[in-house]
Amino acid sequence: MGGGNHAGAVVATGPPPPFSPNPVVQLQARFKELETGFRSWLAKQPLAVEAAVVTATSGAQGAAIGGLMGTLTSDAAAIPPPSAAGLNPQAMASLKQAQAFTGGPLVQARNFAVMTGVNAGISCVMKRIRGVDDVQTSMAAAFGSGAMFSLVSGMGGPNQAVNAVTSGLFFALVQGGLFKLGQKFSQPPAEDVFYARTRSMLSSLGLQNYEKNFKNGLLTDNTLPLLTDSALRDVKIPPGPRLLILDHINRETMPKKKR
Repeated sequence: MGGGNHAGAVVATGPPPPFSPNPVVQLQARFKELETGFRSWLAKQPLAVEAAVVTATSGAQGAAIGGLMGTLTSDAAAIPPPSAAGLNPQAMASLKQAQAFTGGPLVQARNFAVMTGVNAGISCVMKRIRGVDDVQTSMAAAFGSGAMFSLVSGMGGPNQAVNAVTSGLFFALVQGGLFKLGQKFSQPPAEDVFYARTRSMLSSLGLQNYEKNFKNGLLTDNTLPLLTDSALRDVKIPPGPRLLILDHINRETMPKKKR
């Protein structure tokens, strides 16, 4: 009897619990989709609409940064300035420059909103007109933002026009130098040119970690149609990834053979 009960007992095994993806990854993917959709919509708008939206959004970001900086430097801004009568023009200009970066939250929010908004707006207009984002576009946008920052913040001496031009030139030179420096360090090594198709293939298969194996074995883009299982084994790629790589190459070369 007891044995029969044990024999007839059935352990209920329901379906495995559903896989719950990481909510942070989901949120990042959703944000990326919204950003891509917004940029796609914005690119289809007239130039005036695109420039206005870009200027407003960048200005809002700059205002937030400036407000935060103004909150952190509020103690310095609270110090009463010395009497203007006892200062020479150069000292007054230096004082105004210091006040431009040590104002309260509202002052800093205004200054940074103008600076970032003008920069983004000019850059947007020039990229739409010229069709390229190069050092000239970057420097022109920086010149405009520097000049407007000088006018709004009152930075410099009594001659506002000269101060605006001087600040614009300074901003443009700094931005141009940073642009060239970024270009220099963002260029891939020369050898990467020979692995462009390989990198694209591995990324599409989720196997980008094996790019170094291809480089160690000198399996460049020109060798992709010649790859065999033994060649991939020689560069220490496991069986599973080998099958995926060979299948991908076969599917890529099959349509060409049919032609």
